[in-house]
Amino acid sequence: MSTPAPARPASTVLLLRDAPAGLEVFMVVRHAATDFAGGALVFPGGSVDAADRILAGGDDQGAFRVAAVRETWEECGVLLARPGAPPAAEGAFAAMLAARGLVPESDGLAHFAHWITPVPVPKRFDTHFFLAAAPADQDALHDGHEAVDSVWIRPADALAAAEAGARKVVFPTRMNLTKLARHDSVAEAFAAARATPVVTVLPEMRMTPAGRILRIPAAAGYGGEEFLAGDPPSM
Repeated sequence: MSTPAPARPASTVLLLRDAPAGLEVFMVVRHAATDFAGGALVFPGGSVDAADRILAGGDDQGAFRVAAVRETWEECGVLLARPGAPPAAEGAFAAMLAARGLVPESDGLAHFAHWITPVPVPKRFDTHFFLAAAPADQDALHDGHEAVDSVWIRPADALAAAEAGARKVVFPTRMNLTKLARHDSVAEAFAAARATPVVTVLPEMRMTPAGRILRIPAAAGYGGEEFLAGDPPSM
């Protein structure tokens, strides 16, 4: 058996706001040429880097939260920060924080989910998902490079668009939209996330006549254990 590809640490952000029709989440459309989830409707996010760990004071788990704040800034133009003196670190994000006398507001995030790409997949991620409340005085926008479009959307509407074939949504995104759709407001989503332990999801894959089936822990809270993937194995 070949050695599984390492899972790269990453963070994903579910940026939320309350709207007249209910809870909305900010999502972006990845450029079609992107090597991961090209053309898909996704939550903003990306890999954890060395500067994230420095800004987190050397804490590996804290680095996931700092990465979530950084990705929210880089991919959405929304800055989740408070006054403070950040540790000296390299990179544009760290330099911007230092120039403004700010530190990441990582404590304002709520841990929502933890997914690891299945072992057989050649490009793997160890991804923590976080809820973040969108500041009322900032506008979220896509970057125009990795993301070519963006939308504020009710989770149920994103799921309906995927079901109708109008949007490409990969399996982990679909499952976390389903979980988020249970809530009617930002406060309700945060309260539930903070009261519910996060169970790691490392899907097990098997092929059936109906298609690729992914098995996940029932305790993770997605309403079942086996689901039809409905997307290519690259997830």
